[in-house]
Amino acid sequence: MKIENTKAQMRKGVLEYCILSVLKDEDAYVAEILGTLKDAKLLVVEGTIYPLLTRLKNAGLLNYRWEESTSGPPRKYYGLTETGQLFLKELNGTWTELQNAVNLVTRQKSKNNE
Repeated sequence: MKIENTKAQMRKGVLEYCILSVLKDEDAYVAEILGTLKDAKLLVVEGTIYPLLTRLKNAGLLNYRWEESTSGPPRKYYGLTETGQLFLKELNGTWTELQNAVNLVTRQKSKNNE
């Protein structure tokens, strides 16, 4: 089993949550979203993010608007809908529970192996 495959699967598992979190305070276009994820060491390519944004939009969690750009073509800005904000709030609670559970299990295993 290759570690890179497992790491990629772990990142994919939290990508939706991270994208919604990026958009929680303000709308952003794809390059901004990708930049924020890249800064956090979550390397995502455009070919991955566009289908995900479409899925989140179709689920009613995101909306978008076109805005003229001074440096090129118009940009599509994504933002959370009210449903998306509620969904993110639920995910925050779930993430905290999952994080606590994983920390508890991995600490117990580490202590038992010492």
